Amino acid sequence: MVKHTEPDQTLIKMPSLRAVKAFVAAARYQNFTRAAEALCVTQAAISRQIRDLELHLGAELFNRAGRAVELTPAGSIFYDAVQLSFTNIAQAAERIRHTESPKQQVTLCCSPAFANFWLGPKLPSFFEAYPEIDLSIVVTQNFLTMENGVTPDILICKMAKSGEGYFSQPLVCDVIYPVCTPQYLEQHPQISSLEGLRDTALLNLSPFGRSQVAEHVDWKVWFAYQDIDLNCRAVEAPLLFNANDFSLLLQLAQNHQGVALGWHYLVAPLVEKGLLVRPVQETLVHRDTLHYLSVAEAKARDASCCKVRDWLTDQFDWSLHEDIDADTQA
Repeated sequence: MVKHTEPDQTLIKMPSLRAVKAFVAAARYQNFTRAAEALCVTQAAISRQIRDLELHLGAELFNRAGRAVELTPAGSIFYDAVQLSFTNIAQAAERIRHTESPKQQVTLCCSPAFANFWLGPKLPSFFEAYPEIDLSIVVTQNFLTMENGVTPDILICKMAKSGEGYFSQPLVCDVIYPVCTPQYLEQHPQISSLEGLRDTALLNLSPFGRSQVAEHVDWKVWFAYQDIDLNCRAVEAPLLFNANDFSLLLQLAQNHQGVALGWHYLVAPLVEKGLLVRPVQETLVHRDTLHYLSVAEAKARDASCCKVRDWLTDQFDWSLHEDIDADTQA
């Protein structure tokens, strides 16, 4: 006797995926015509699909106001759910496509400063050594709340735990010292002392808009570590310039606009080349503030991901640690 499968009510009650796709496009562009262009269909088809979807759900999803449309409260709830689902479907399909490709994809997430000053100069050697790997870089300041659909294979940040499903290993601690150009030091020889440094043009890294997962170090903190009160700056001292973008501050420093705090693992190559110098030898070493390399547990045995991980750890050569030890012993 043939056993009949009971009807799957969940699947039966699901709305048409074609209609949901039309809804997502219309919600994203807030315009039925632009949604139609994005999906290569007619505007009438979009309108019909959304009307059928609204009938199926028994709720208005859009407020129509001429050519522009906006989501209703019900539409917003539905959009939040289906957008994430569609993103997951698209990513899964992309992974399946690439399993048949000779190239393997690895996604690395890091901060803008790390990408610009540490990773960028080293990438040509990676491309040459591993032509079989397609490396994708995702740059962010906020590692606590990633955008929907962003699931990095590898992260480099100050978080020992980058979320569920990651293995972490320490890379390097924070070693911070002032840097400026040789020209700026020649024009302002007084900055060779801490008091003279305090009274010069200072390029300050502010915490605003940055995802703080460790102690923030700015000029006030750095000087306090040296027993210098930044509030005692001379009346005629230039104003402090504040920005929450380290790349901008270092660019200004290289353009002879003042002195910035430099993180050793980022600025050491510039110092070695003579593009920047250290006006004073005092250093702040945070041995408890570490940068970590985290690998997704699901990719722990993936050959391409392991190659990228090993390459990154090799690039953090131990000369960095030797320099740190020399600084702390001086």
